[in-house]
Order: sequence, then structure tokens, then C-alpha cells
Amino acid sequence: MGAGARPVAGAGRRDGGAVTGAPAAVRRGGAPAAPGAAAPLGRSLARAAALTAGLTAAGALGGLLRDQTLARLFGAGGATDAFLVAWTVPETAATLLIEDGMALLLVPAFSRALAARAAAPGSRDADADPVRALLSATLPRLCAALAGGSALLAAGAPLLVRLLAPGLADPAAAVDCTRLTALTVLTFGVAGYLSAALRAHRSFAAPAAIYVAYNLTIIGTMLALHARWGVRAAAAGVALGGALIVAVQLPSSVRALPRPRLRRAVPGGTAGLPVAGLLAPVVCFAVGRQAQVLVERFLASGLPAGAISHLNYAQKVAQMPMVLSLMLCTVTFPVVARAVADGEAARAGRRAVRDLTLAGLVVLLGAAYVAACAPQITGVLFERGAFTAADTAATAAVMRVYALGLLGHTLAGALIRPFFAAGRPTWYPAGAMAAGLLVTAGAGLPAARCWGAPGLAAANAAGITTTAVLLLHGLGTRVVAAPVRRIATGLGRLAVAAAAAVAVGGPLAALPADPLLGAAAGALLVPAVFAGTALAVRAPEVRHLLVVVKGKLAHAR
Repeated sequence: MGAGARPVAGAGRRDGGAVTGAPAAVRRGGAPAAPGAAAPLGRSLARAAALTAGLTAAGALGGLLRDQTLARLFGAGGATDAFLVAWTVPETAATLLIEDGMALLLVPAFSRALAARAAAPGSRDADADPVRALLSATLPRLCAALAGGSALLAAGAPLLVRLLAPGLADPAAAVDCTRLTALTVLTFGVAGYLSAALRAHRSFAAPAAIYVAYNLTIIGTMLALHARWGVRAAAAGVALGGALIVAVQLPSSVRALPRPRLRRAVPGGTAGLPVAGLLAPVVCFAVGRQAQVLVERFLASGLPAGAISHLNYAQKVAQMPMVLSLMLCTVTFPVVARAVADGEAARAGRRAVRDLTLAGLVVLLGAAYVAACAPQITGVLFERGAFTAADTAATAAVMRVYALGLLGHTLAGALIRPFFAAGRPTWYPAGAMAAGLLVTAGAGLPAARCWGAPGLAAANAAGITTTAVLLLHGLGTRVVAAPVRRIATGLGRLAVAAAAAVAVGGPLAALPADPLLGAAAGALLVPAVFAGTALAVRAPEVRHLLVVVKGKLAHAR
């Protein structure tokens, strides 16, 4: 689907067949659906998933190039640590304003407004249009609040740096960088709002392209200004990149969204959706999730210089399987929210469970490769310029530990969506996240003293896994009638396959002296061992995937 596309055919109907792959009449027991009634939605989802996958992969590649450029120009020392403390601001803003927070609030809100518009087609161009009312009620106030937040962060940068990293070697550079990155509170917030609105309208190209534009802008700014500004050039790139991700979405937003009317703004939401009531639990969950990184950097600031950098480089590479695994959930979340808005909770639950198992399959395969080939991956990506062999060894050690928590991070990202799809306030996810954060903080202090940066990564993995377990339990008891035990058993079998792939692939990938050859060998060995072991332990997801692939190939012939 191209940028700025309108809602696909059938978006205003209660077609469920394309979401689960079964005919609507079979599931509901009613009369057969009209030929092709569900197919447009299914085809549109497939196109949107493919488009989003491509742009997500391009954005992830841009992120790797950005980190490679940072490592080559500045290495993993005190200057990079200073920038990464300031980087906490856009990282937190991305989680709160683009990914978790804004999406969880506004995708259901716009889905409810679109459902209300579909129920009264004549309201589309009228002042009573629910979508226009939602825009009028939320966008102007949001922009004013975000602008104030950016100004407050810029003014309080010295205090923020002292709170985040009291043991930092170069606080002055961190303060300068923080004042530049504070602009992302405004730009990321507007970008996240537009992304949520466009996805609810089934327009995915522009939201998926934002990280491509963002990372390329940072890279270009660092290359152009590093000789004059030092590490502050990276912060300037972040500020410019934030402005660009708003500009990338403006043309699609102008085409897809009605113009808000300020005089008709109604506080608290529209279409019966309590946006204000949802704000606190969503914000608490998103901030709690990002606080894991804050705890890491706070504790790492007391370790030798470079520890924050090693944690950052390892995390950025290790989380790539998670980003790719959650891509499907990003595309289907508007479908889940719209199904709930249309009163089809069972269809929403089936879609959520299916997304969960597919995300687990992808992330465990990726985690196996990261754990098996961490030294080779780090050497290929970063070991040049100011990034030394010692930095490679330290980063790879952290990366292998991070891989243990990737399933937990993915499950937390996938499970949170069903909790808020109905647009009803619930504090359970925030409580689960708080429990995980307590584990991270409680284990992080002694782990850092004993094992340094890898100990902090282990505490992070333990904390997010705790959250994921609690959310999975709550999915079956509070949200949908999900087969939690069956899901857990399937994920456990996939984890066994991942462990076998690491045990076999890791030593073999270490045999070649050239890290590129080792990484390539691992890319062949790890998936093969993973698939063979998964079939041997009867992991249903792998068997189902192979059946689907064989069917597609047979159909193509």
C-alpha cells in the first residue's frame, strides 16, 4: 500500500476471514460471505506487511550504519558515553511517543472514530465527523504540551545529566548533547501522532519510512560536522532527524486526515473513547519499559569508561531480531483494534495469539544467531577506526547476555497491544512492567559489581522476562480466552531449538579466522540446526510454517 492510501475496501465492514485465514462463514456459522468480501483486507494486510518489512529492514540497516559511523568516529570511550546519556532522551521519546505510548493510545482511538464514521457515512464531510473531532480534541493540546516539554528538558539538561549518569567522565558534553536531543520530545510526539493516525487508516508506508530518514540524517550530520563539533555532531543529527520524520509523514497525513477544527475541540477524547483515562496506564507502562535502559546507564556510569558504549552497541545489534519480529504486530494492531471496536473480540483474540507465536519464532531464531556469532557480528560491524579489538570482545560478551532477554522483550511488545486494543484503561500491564523493573534494579546493582556490563545485561534480561511472564498470564485471564499453556509450551520448544542452534553453530562459526566468514557460516548453520531441532521436538509453529511455504511454492508452480 502506498503512502497516504485510504482505508482498504472492507475496512468499514465486519469481515474477519482474511485475518485468520478461515472463511468468515465457517467461524461465525452464518451464511457464506460474499465472494471476495474478506479477500481485499487479507491482500491489503499482506501488502502492508511486505512494505513495512522492507522499510523496517531498511531502517534497521540505517541504524546499524549509524552505530558503525559512531563507533568509527568516536569509538567506545568517554565522549561516546556522554552522547549516549543524551541519547536517552530520544530513546525514551521514541518508546513513549512513537512506539508504545502514542500507538497504544491513538490507534484504538482512531479505530473507534473510524467505526463511528462507518456507522454514519454522512458524517464524513460534516462538522460531526468523529475523526475530525478526535483530531480537534487532541492534536493542538498535544503540540503545546510537547513544545513545553522540550523547552523544560533543554533548560534542565545539567540536572538531568547528573541524575542519569552521576559518575560520567565528561558531563559538559553530555549537557550540550542533551539540549540538542531535547527537541525530539516535540518532533517525535508529532511524528508518533501522525503514525498512529495513518496506521489506523491503513496507510503504512510513511510511518514505516521514518527511521530510514532519521538514521540517514544522523549519519550525514556526523560525517559533515564531526571534525568541527566532535560528538555533538551526533546530537545535532538527532535533532535534525526528528524534524525530518515529521516532514516525511506530512504529505500522507494531509491526504488521509481531515483538517481539525479548533473551535470544536472536546476535552478527553471522542467517539466514546476515554483517551484521557488511558493516558496514565499507557504512560506508566511505556516509561517503565524504557526505565530499564535508564537503570542500566545509571549503574554503568560508575563502571570504567566505555561500559555505557559497550552496552549500547550490543543492545542495538541484539534487538534487531526483536524489531523484525514485532513488525507483524505493528501492521495488525489496527486490525485488532478495529475488530474490538466492531464488537468482534474473538477475532481480535485469534489474531493476537497468532501474532504472538510468529513473533516468538522469529525472535528466537534471531537470538540464536546473535548468541552464536556475537564476536563475528561485532567484528564485522564495528571493529575499525577508534573501535578496537578489546571493544569487540567486551561488546560481544554483553551481546550474548542480551540475547537471553530477547524473547521477553518481544513478548512484552506483542502482548501489550491486546491489553489496550479495546481502548479501556487497565493498570495490569503497568504493574507487570513495574515488577520487571524492580527485578532489573534489584539484580543490577550486585550484578554490575560482580560482572560489570554483562551483569547489567543479565539483570535486564531477568527483568523483562518477568514482565513477559506476567503479561502472558494476564492475557488469558483478563483479555481473551487464550491458550496460555499451549503458547508457553510451543515457545519452550522453540527455545530448545534455539539453544541447540547456539551450541552447534557457535563453535563452528568461531573456526574461520576471518569474522566475515564466521558470520556467514553461522548464518547457514544456525537456521539449519534451529529448524531441524524444532521439527524433532515437534514445535507446531515451525511445522505449520513449512506447510505454508510448501503450499505457496506449489501454487507458484
